[in-house]
Amino acid sequence: MKTQPNIESPPLRPPLPFARSFKELAVYQKARVLTREVFKITKRFPREEAYSLTDQWRRAARSIGAQISEAWAKRRYPKSFVSKLADADGEQMETQHWTIVAYDDGYISREEAQRIGSLALEVGRMLGDMIQNPESFCGDEFNSALRETPSHYFVDTVEHDPLNTEY
Repeated sequence: MKTQPNIESPPLRPPLPFARSFKELAVYQKARVLTREVFKITKRFPREEAYSLTDQWRRAARSIGAQISEAWAKRRYPKSFVSKLADADGEQMETQHWTIVAYDDGYISREEAQRIGSLALEVGRMLGDMIQNPESFCGDEFNSALRETPSHYFVDTVEHDPLNTEY
């Protein structure tokens, strides 16, 4: 008679804290970094680009975080939540486009384009993961807390700074 090997169950992970706000989402924080990078770079663009490339690139980058915050507000409705996240992903793709245009036009270096592009792609991957797993954020028993399992969705909050302006 064969005996079964002793199979241990995996250790239980401690429960993660609940996000109380979109500001606690790592993807939102990364979108803020992306926006700041785009703004810093476009400050040196020629004046004739003020209402074209500069404005378009800034608007696309700025919109990513806005769409994430709107998605957070709509997480009671999974399809609306996913739709807003898809809008955020579209804005990050537009940010990639304007990064390519800025590079092609000689306004930014290859290193700057790669840094901005990598950050946009990272935001896109995080959004894609959220879009594929909306049940982690939405559910029948909706409450103001987020029931997350993957730790990469969270960043620590600063209690005395509700708008996370110290980030």
